[in-house]
Amino acid sequence: MKNKSESSTRNQADRPSGHRRGFLKTVARSLALAGIGTGLTALVRRRKTGTVWQLDPAKCVQCGRCATNCVLAPSAVKCVHAYRICGYCRLCGGYHQPNARQLNTAAENQLCPTGAIKRTFVEDPYYEYRIDEDLCIGCGKCVAGCGSFGNGSLYLQVRHTICANCNDCSIARTCPARAFSRIPATRAYLPKGKDQST
Repeated sequence: MKNKSESSTRNQADRPSGHRRGFLKTVARSLALAGIGTGLTALVRRRKTGTVWQLDPAKCVQCGRCATNCVLAPSAVKCVHAYRICGYCRLCGGYHQPNARQLNTAAENQLCPTGAIKRTFVEDPYYEYRIDEDLCIGCGKCVAGCGSFGNGSLYLQVRHTICANCNDCSIARTCPARAFSRIPATRAYLPKGKDQST
């Protein structure tokens, strides 16, 4: 009797150890597979970051597709302000509706549908305009307004810190002006008024 109870006690003591070994092997395999997956993801990401999507502001026609065709919501395309060419106008074509009743910050007088452009009084008659990129959807309404009545200091650009860097960019595919191109990541941003050769 003692032998049977001793052997059953031994078997019970061995079982959890065997189960633990099996569990540990499964965990080790899972971690190894996760490590391989992480390594492959890093490799793909490294390849993708060799080139990035660029939006040429000289070709852009502000069609609105950057806001609607990006795989991200809101779009990775944002309005950028070239302060060096801004006129700091009280009547800003990129800030105010063309038919604005008053030149103030009321929502009905603003051109931006999300209120992404902030205006600060400098001195009469000058105002500074700043883009809140978290609110910007990349619609280009302000860019079109600034270009038609102003210095054209507002322009659209792909923000690489946000962009998914898709192999086949859905915005680039539908851009009527063919303003999107792939460039080396070392030459990431094309400033307003410059071409890609400089």
